[in-house]
Order: sequence, then structure tokens, then C-alpha cells
Amino acid sequence: MEYKEIIDKIKPELEKTIDFLEREMTKIRTGRVSVSLVEDITVDYLGQKFPLKQLATILVPEARKITIQPWDKSYLESIEKAISQSSIGAAPIVDKEMIRIALPSMSEEYRKNFLRFISEKQEETKKTVRRWREQAWDEIQEGFKNGEIREDDKFRAKDEIQELVDKYNEKIEEIGERKKKEILE
Repeated sequence: MEYKEIIDKIKPELEKTIDFLEREMTKIRTGRVSVSLVEDITVDYLGQKFPLKQLATILVPEARKITIQPWDKSYLESIEKAISQSSIGAAPIVDKEMIRIALPSMSEEYRKNFLRFISEKQEETKKTVRRWREQAWDEIQEGFKNGEIREDDKFRAKDEIQELVDKYNEKIEEIGERKKKEILE
């Protein structure tokens, strides 16, 4: 076994953590709303659960307005209920066969809560990256104990793993800072 195989094995997992963080960040509301704010809200319809995006067309006609056009009128009540129970911070208004959501401008407290939430998500992601680093390091040490990895490769691997972790931690910081900047605008 070569140490590079162990490192290569964790790279896709590290990418998944970054992708997850980016998806979480798109769900956070900034000054301008986005369909990602509501598209994954779970709607319970006839005993089955669906993400809202599978039941309706979602549009953002203005900076702080969302319109939802269900593909079938029978979805209307279930969608309204799901949005009401969500944490988007605005009540849905049923307008004939459409639902309108007008989001209020963000208060200072609202912004601070989101900034704190972003920091928490960044820290959770960094913890996941650290767990992957520890797993790879444990495998490398096990390979060293079993005589499969040489001592100089063990230390080379440790440095390479740390470089990789540093690179992903930088990405985590960039993603968080970009979102914080959007919220403060």
C-alpha cells in the first residue's frame, strides 16, 4: 500500500464536504432572495413527502418576492402549510392558483444570527475535514506498523495531508467570507 492511495481516497470525501457547505450557504437568505431559499422545503402531499421544486414552478420576480405556481391546484394547500411551517421568516399568501411570499428586509439581529450560523457551518465543515485527516493518518500509521509504508514516506504523507487540509480549510473560509459579505451588503 502506498500512502498516496490513502490520501487520494479522502480527496472525494473532502470535496463532498465543500459541496455540502456550498449548498447550505445557498439556503441562507441575503439581501436578494433566491429560489434555493424555498425549493427544498419538504411538502407532505397525500402521505408522501416531496421537495417543493418537484411540485411547482418557483420564480423570483423582485428582489424580495417569491412566487410559487403549483403544477396542480390540489398541491396548493399542502405547499402553503409546508412554507408556513418552514423557517424562511415570511408568511405565504395564496392568490388564486399561486402563492406569493414577500420577505421583509433583514434586520440587524437577523443578519447577526445568519453570520453566527455561517460561522457554525464553517466550523462543522472544518471538523469533518479534520476527521478525514485523522482517518487517513491512522491508516498511514497502521501501514507503517505493518511494514507497508516506509518511515520517510510516513512523514512525507503527514506533510501532504496537512497541505491538503490547509487547502480545504482555505476553501471553507472563502465560502463563508463570501456569504458573510453578501449578508452585510
